[in-house]
Amino acid sequence: MDDANLFQLGIGPETGAHAEDPTAPANRRADAGAAAGLAPASSHRDPFDPLRADHFVRRDGRVYAGTHLIIEVAEGSGLDDADRIETAFREIIAAAGATLLHIHLHKFTPQGISGVAVLAESHISVHTWPEIGYGAFDVFMCGDARPEAAIPVLKRVFATDRVDVKTLHRGEEIVTAALAARAADSAREDRRHVA
Repeated sequence: MDDANLFQLGIGPETGAHAEDPTAPANRRADAGAAAGLAPASSHRDPFDPLRADHFVRRDGRVYAGTHLIIEVAEGSGLDDADRIETAFREIIAAAGATLLHIHLHKFTPQGISGVAVLAESHISVHTWPEIGYGAFDVFMCGDARPEAAIPVLKRVFATDRVDVKTLHRGEEIVTAALAARAADSAREDRRHVA
């Protein structure tokens, strides 16, 4: 496919990546917040801004980039069915309250699927070995999305109770340090204006 055709599809010729859809709900929400006078448009690049779909998570007194679930599906059925995997991705996204940007799945021969759902809040990815009923899923979401909603969906869609989950709070130390530095900068700035 030539560059002109890729461009028409919204795909960058260098990376094959889709351009961000300016009409996507997360982008419209940020624009609406700016229009309502909540914050200048430039502040929407600030990951601490709750108007961004991918803002940092604040939960239980902690602040971090996002929750990353490493999910092992065992004794699953349908792990060689791309339509079933896409259905699972879409159901997870809806249940988690996330925003889909695009899905790409690749079916291997003779079996197995790899794929990703790119979200405004990060991603869901998978690689399957259907010959042993195993699927390795990553569900990483930031903002207000609820990645834990993936667990019952995966159990139901792949007809198994064997779903093991490890939870990571990504970037917690880095985000906490950035918040502390920001607070210190703000305090210095306040002291300068008072003096």
